[in-house]
Amino acid sequence: MTAQAVAILSPGDMGHSVGRVLVDHGVEVLTCLEGRSDRTRALARQAGIKEVASYAELVQSVDILLSILVPARAVEAASAVAGALQAVRKSPVYVDCNAVSPETKREIGRIVAAAGGRFVDAAIIGAPPGRGRKTKFYACGPHLEDLDILVRNGLDVRRIGGEIGQAAGLKMMYAALTKGLIAISTEAFAGARQMGLYDELIAEMRDSLPGRYEEMERGIPTMVYRARRWIGEMEEIAKTFAGLGMTPAVYQGAAHVYRMVGKTPLADETPETLDRTRTLARTIDIIAAHRDRHGDG
Repeated sequence: MTAQAVAILSPGDMGHSVGRVLVDHGVEVLTCLEGRSDRTRALARQAGIKEVASYAELVQSVDILLSILVPARAVEAASAVAGALQAVRKSPVYVDCNAVSPETKREIGRIVAAAGGRFVDAAIIGAPPGRGRKTKFYACGPHLEDLDILVRNGLDVRRIGGEIGQAAGLKMMYAALTKGLIAISTEAFAGARQMGLYDELIAEMRDSLPGRYEEMERGIPTMVYRARRWIGEMEEIAKTFAGLGMTPAVYQGAAHVYRMVGKTPLADETPETLDRTRTLARTIDIIAAHRDRHGDG
């Protein structure tokens, strides 16, 4: 099949950047912005993504739908699209790119298949594409050949097998090692600050773990506006480990840390308003002070 248009649900930070790559390569990209924020609408316009009025019109107009949402909305979006699929009796490829557990991916796959759609499990690893940044789409499932239009038009799609849940599992383990570590480090730095040991901890990190310290010096100040979105991702990682017969407690704790950060004023920032001059020390000061005043949430 040669897809004539691609849908993006939703053109947020990652979604609009993916859409822009496709638009820049001459692909028509559509979206339905029902219930979306003014910011998301503005990002869609900036990327050249065209809006349609309903999910029914969207699925009627495209052959591939890329679902790129916060984890908590992944099942909801699939259900909305499934309702539209049943109404128009079309079978586009639904590519779920969300950071959810293999179990949740299989649930989404069942929803899409029951409505007559075809399903691909995908996982995005990397920052939003653009400015030379490398963004990889790992994909698995029985309809991978239908993703060729994405490969031909600027996206790095890597096939990793035919079993639904494999791409999701890779994303979960990768995020466990990256975003999970940021959560643990945030709590450790905040704890050191509350004990009056922050400077000593930083000095030791610089001496014995300089690479790790530099990662956190970059990662924690820019994590803050994403903290609320990462709560659901940590919960999905916990669900993944529970499904493997391992403890979910570590990532339930990480979700708790992001919930705490999400209650600070820092989390109200956006990529456009983020204070990029704010240091790690200042970020930890704000988090620790908020925790002192309000508890850890």
